[in-house]
Amino acid sequence: MKLLVVVASTRPTRVGPAVADWFLAQVPADPGLEVDVADLAEVALPFLDEPVDAHSGGYVHAHTIAWSARVEAADAVVLVMPEYNRGYPAPLKNALDYLADEWRDKPVGFVSYGMSSGGMRAVEAITPVVVALGMLPTASAVTIHLRRWLDDDGRIHDDGTLAPAAARLLAEVRRLADLVRPVVVA
Repeated sequence: MKLLVVVASTRPTRVGPAVADWFLAQVPADPGLEVDVADLAEVALPFLDEPVDAHSGGYVHAHTIAWSARVEAADAVVLVMPEYNRGYPAPLKNALDYLADEWRDKPVGFVSYGMSSGGMRAVEAITPVVVALGMLPTASAVTIHLRRWLDDDGRIHDDGTLAPAAARLLAEVRRLADLVRPVVVA
């Protein structure tokens, strides 16, 4: 299984890489699991600039073709996303909107973070978007309240509460990916 982990924040002062590092440390070593980390700050997609609708698949820009190939190769997705003003970050919406069919039938899990709700309002806001793209959101999620779990060094300090949530999320993403993976006939 190939898991695409998308780090959604691009702000210079973002906590996303620390949250992603913590989450990636929870992913068990498994020769059957390949993880691709897509940091949207590094992917650097411009504001949607394709001349045709994403459903056509007729991409002309190299950045879109590369993004399409990366998403298409994934069996499942985990979005590491903050809550900004009770919503999700614009670069994440932009990255989702660049493509269409590449997202279809991919399980999607959420690792959200924020100060008051732990990012759950952002998850609630983005869920209809991923469903419209044909993705399969997991019931399990990881919710990180930064006031509680972000230490003075800018790292996530788990008191033993977060790791079981990450394990549940990973198990559900994998189970869903196994259910929707096409059967290969030899």
